Amino acid sequence: MAPPTSPLRRRARIPVTGAPTEDVPAPFAHNAEYEFARILDFYGIDWQYEPRTFPLRWARGHVSEAFSPDFYLPDLNLYVELTTLKPGLTAEKNRKMRLLKELYPEVNVIMLKKQDYLRLLAKYGYGPLSPGQVPDIDRVLITAHKLQQRVAELGAQISRDYAGKEPVLVGVLRGVICFIADLVRHVSVPTAVDLMAISSYDGNGSAAVRILKDLDENIKGRDVILVEDIVDTGMTLNHIIEYLNTKRPASIVVCTLLDKRARRIANVPLEYVGFEIPDEFVVGYGLDFQQRFRNLPFVAVLKHELLP
Repeated sequence: MAPPTSPLRRRARIPVTGAPTEDVPAPFAHNAEYEFARILDFYGIDWQYEPRTFPLRWARGHVSEAFSPDFYLPDLNLYVELTTLKPGLTAEKNRKMRLLKELYPEVNVIMLKKQDYLRLLAKYGYGPLSPGQVPDIDRVLITAHKLQQRVAELGAQISRDYAGKEPVLVGVLRGVICFIADLVRHVSVPTAVDLMAISSYDGNGSAAVRILKDLDENIKGRDVILVEDIVDTGMTLNHIIEYLNTKRPASIVVCTLLDKRARRIANVPLEYVGFEIPDEFVVGYGLDFQQRFRNLPFVAVLKHELLP
């Protein structure tokens, strides 16, 4: 059940560096609320602060007791009430929470202690980041929720386009591992999956590609969907397509999760695109920086000062 219409306070995205101990900004009443809001902002999760008040008791036709949960998360349809470690306050909030659930069973509400923040985010696929990784991330560019939603849409589109056929999904290691694993689970037509590994190098004055692991599948006469994690200049992708064409497939199209069009040099047609992104160095969801960050469930922008 969604809350009634109320103004949503929009804020600048602030990296999680710890909540203040004093001078907590409005509208927050406690630094724990501000800290939680900062974490939500970091992960790109929309929130509303105290958007709805639930009457709990009435006397002579008037509301005598009410309860306003601290946050509402529209994407999760979830109300969140924060609590301190003071037993007296926790007991009182527990009583109100029980009453709220009895009177409004359709409302999804949870009460969290400070140590439960990251546990909640991990449950819904937003993290958590390790302490050593947080300072290296400038901002989350594409949340885990948006990634999964878009990958499902791409899988459904491929299923429609290849109805009655049996395409081969070809991924290029290693950045594509998360994307191709999720994508294939949303493709409903019969399909095969194969992986290849390459190494880029300079040859004859231009970028070239060395095949480190070739395909195991025979793709002659078959419809191939080349699955990429990210396309930027398009030079490497162009070489891969030329190589695969020597195997005489019936067709080759490209499905990429990320399209960094600002860096394009080779005009390679992209049939399926997840997201077009700005010219930033991104990590997460399979993409790495010095073999770190592949395991993040979202796509994030790495801080510029870390780049060579």
